[in-house]
Amino acid sequence: MRTMSMLKGMPVFDMKTGVIIGEVCDLAISSDGNVDGLLVKKGGFFKHSCLLDVHDIASFGSDGVMIEDAEKLKSIKTPPEYTFFHHQSLSGKMLYSRQGESLGMLKDVYFMEELGTIVGYEITDGFFSDISEGKRVIKSMQPATIGKDAIIVNVNTT
Repeated sequence: MRTMSMLKGMPVFDMKTGVIIGEVCDLAISSDGNVDGLLVKKGGFFKHSCLLDVHDIASFGSDGVMIEDAEKLKSIKTPPEYTFFHHQSLSGKMLYSRQGESLGMLKDVYFMEELGTIVGYEITDGFFSDISEGKRVIKSMQPATIGKDAIIVNVNTT
């Protein structure tokens, strides 16, 4: 299981050449709450982002993301439905339960690397609350509904 904060800035390696082809800068997330891929920033002085489909990733390591071939990176013709930080950002969006309870603001997501399924949401009620009460993680095995104003999750009661 990974979080966006663990992946951000992680190098992406081409396993054929051993060359770093870029670094993870964001997640591409669909409106049904799945991680479709990673946005990878590549290039020298003029960096640009490319999309790496989650199914094209050979492995996620603790120090890098490995892919079989740099050709798996695709130019972004249309922006993803949502990202974590950039286009239609989910970071800082309010989370609500299906019962209508406000859960807090989204700070990070936990997802299964192999499937791209988001299984948890790290939320915050603010800086002082995080210090006094610690971080809270909401687990949900069902896809969330992501909208313009909020993210609606089915909260696990186990």
